Amino acid sequence: QVQLVESGGGLVQAGGSLRLSCAASGSTLSIKLIGWYRQAPGKERELVARITPGRSTNYADSVKDRFTISRDNFGNTVYLQMNSLKSEDTAVYYCNTVPPVRRGDYDYWGQGTQVTVSS
Repeated sequence: QVQLVESGGGLVQAGGSLRLSCAASGSTLSIKLIGWYRQAPGKERELVARITPGRSTNYADSVKDRFTISRDNFGNTVYLQMNSLKSEDTAVYYCNTVPPVRRGDYDYWGQGTQVTVSS
């Protein structure tokens, strides 16, 4: 079974940058459509960026031109470079396939990584 581990979050001032990493085990990500999602307190989880096996990318309007999704050449690590961070980017960030991995009746999610942007 695939395991997803997100890392790289932290506390940063508005205007700063962070780089998130997503490492997978149990399955290769290189052949899958992968996305970075986020969930802010009291809000639904949303997809903010995604990358195809061919490295085509798409972004939510809220992060376009500030975030960049990429994947390494081996295919099992996906990154999210976040620049010009805003307080509204504060959330727990998760990586997953698009749509998310299913386990039985539920979507599987890793533990996520907390990003907090102070204004």
